[in-house]
Amino acid sequence: MNRFISVLLIFIFPICFNSCSKIEDLQEDPNRATSVSPELLLTNIETRAFDNVSLSSALASRYLSYTNGVNSNQYYNWQRSDFGGYNDLKQVKKMVEESENAGIEVYQILADFFNSYFIIDLTQTFGDVPYTEAILADEDIYQPVYDSQKSIYLKVLNDLKSASDALAVNQEPIAGDIIYNGDKLQWRKLINAYYLRVLMSLSKKVGDTDLNVRSRFQEIINNPSQYPLMTSNSDNGALAYHNIQNNRYPYFNDNDLQTAYYMEQNFVERLQEFEDPRLFAFAERKPNAANAPVNDFNSYGGLKGSEDLNANTSKAVSGEASRIAERYFFDPVNEPSILMSYWEQEFIIAEAAVRSWISIDPQVHYRNGVEASFDFFTTQIPEDYFDNDQISLNGDDEIQKILEQKYISMFMNTGWQIFYEQRRTGFPEFNTDGAGILNNGRIPKRWMYPMDEATNNSANLQDAISRQFAQGDNINAEMWILQ
Repeated sequence: MNRFISVLLIFIFPICFNSCSKIEDLQEDPNRATSVSPELLLTNIETRAFDNVSLSSALASRYLSYTNGVNSNQYYNWQRSDFGGYNDLKQVKKMVEESENAGIEVYQILADFFNSYFIIDLTQTFGDVPYTEAILADEDIYQPVYDSQKSIYLKVLNDLKSASDALAVNQEPIAGDIIYNGDKLQWRKLINAYYLRVLMSLSKKVGDTDLNVRSRFQEIINNPSQYPLMTSNSDNGALAYHNIQNNRYPYFNDNDLQTAYYMEQNFVERLQEFEDPRLFAFAERKPNAANAPVNDFNSYGGLKGSEDLNANTSKAVSGEASRIAERYFFDPVNEPSILMSYWEQEFIIAEAAVRSWISIDPQVHYRNGVEASFDFFTTQIPEDYFDNDQISLNGDDEIQKILEQKYISMFMNTGWQIFYEQRRTGFPEFNTDGAGILNNGRIPKRWMYPMDEATNNSANLQDAISRQFAQGDNINAEMWILQ
């Protein structure tokens, strides 16, 4: 995963500065800015939070396969990640400080959302992580305790609810907003939709009376005027790219994506079985069928993610595997990056209805989600699409079908979210039966903690590990939300 540095480096930095600086460096420079406006910080924070296009997650989620070596994300043998997310939390804290200095409340309200978003990403990666004592070097806390995952989720749920309520009555303009251009109603819709995502991630904890997952979910659904939700793709929490330096699609002109990545076989086969024309928006025809019609499903192929590297390379060389569509590496704008989409919201509501959390027809929201996904990929949905028994929402496999459609809709987007969904539900099935698979054929449940923590925050780290994982800091250990 693309993270940057350990939180402990953030904590220790002020000490190094004080001990290593020359006396002339400590003199005040009247021309150096000592503060920054909260709107500039907001723009930077939004760019970090909404930029969710990742090849690493595409490999782990069986969308793509890689042929230039044994990739740990594809073969499920990764080990450690890092605490780079605390850099983002640090920026949010700075935005709050500058907002307080300027006497503007709206950025403090948005901070509750961004703090929630970044800490959820961290806890989904590792399990327990520092939160209440994180980024408090200015208060001489350099070895933060680890908050339990449950306490983190409780705080996040309360903070998101508070942010939604506060934004409804706040009258201040939001400057620096490159996502919704200051539209508070759309921000409220995003926050409420994300709140539903957090609740659904707790589906295994529905019986926990402290969390009250069902009642919290019902409160949002049953009070649309107080808690508005997304109504179309125009409400998507999306970062648009522009043909300007440092603002282009992340893999524009990426040579590796052009030459070493291919569509994953099972993903292609699923789309072929569904006769799903979104395949034509995702992939090129395989070289051996380059002259066939674009809409010929048999003209597409892929490489099995868990297969031996040599076998996959041979198949690619023989012309039997499709590359990703050219727009992903030739179009500097391509499609926007999604933090939270209307179709994801609709699939969440459909799943909640199937789980009997709410009294709503899941069919309506399931279809809304599918149709919105087709619209996003500018693909015409076939009139008989829902007549396919593998797609029609009926029988006792409704959650599987909802998750399969959510899976297709998140192709090359929304970061690691679909991997977390698969981890939570087991759907869709990711192949691990190939000859090249590592980690004893298992899909990891998490990432190990950063090595820096073992050096700089050992006691708190060991306490967190011992209370969570009997087998120690292991990629196959199950964190609290999965138990």
